[in-house]
Amino acid sequence: MQALRPELRGKELLKKEPREKDERLLVEAAQRDPRCFGELYELHFHRVYAYAVKRLHSREEAEDVTSVVFHQALAKIKNYEWRGVPFSAWLIRIAANAIADRWKRAAHEGGDVLDGLKDAVADANAGDAEQRAVLFQLVEGLPAEQRRVVELRFVERKSIREIAGEIRKTEGAVKQLQFRALQKLRAQMEGADA
Repeated sequence: MQALRPELRGKELLKKEPREKDERLLVEAAQRDPRCFGELYELHFHRVYAYAVKRLHSREEAEDVTSVVFHQALAKIKNYEWRGVPFSAWLIRIAANAIADRWKRAAHEGGDVLDGLKDAVADANAGDAEQRAVLFQLVEGLPAEQRRVVELRFVERKSIREIAGEIRKTEGAVKQLQFRALQKLRAQMEGADA
């Protein structure tokens, strides 16, 4: 591919479906000149926004998270290392972390982020902040794989299939991890209520 003038770099690449080499050139251009980051933003905005809106309760929250993702990506672009994985995977990881941070903040502030978990463990007092805090602690005490499945399923609201792909286990194994985690949480919550 011929060298592009800085003001044209990326624009020609965006006319066709991005390929690994083209995307790498866009990333390298943005690392040299942050003004070129706009092309990466245009290319990946919809994917990041779709990811956020699928996992959050409102469009406004998804817009906030999307803004945070691109702000952080621009701030850290110089540290980004190309590893042959699509650039969007890095952006999605930033989005996942931003969403998780948002949920943790909401849980600490007494928000309703854990209501899905409370329903899953048949907690009759879903609005009680004290029980919400207890449940959050109980989830933190689960074995790592069970905790991850519970967080992905009920906090990030992912399907069993999505979770299986993310943690590289079969759908049956994910269902089993979820069942054991919910069984343990239910027993612990009933013990806490007694």
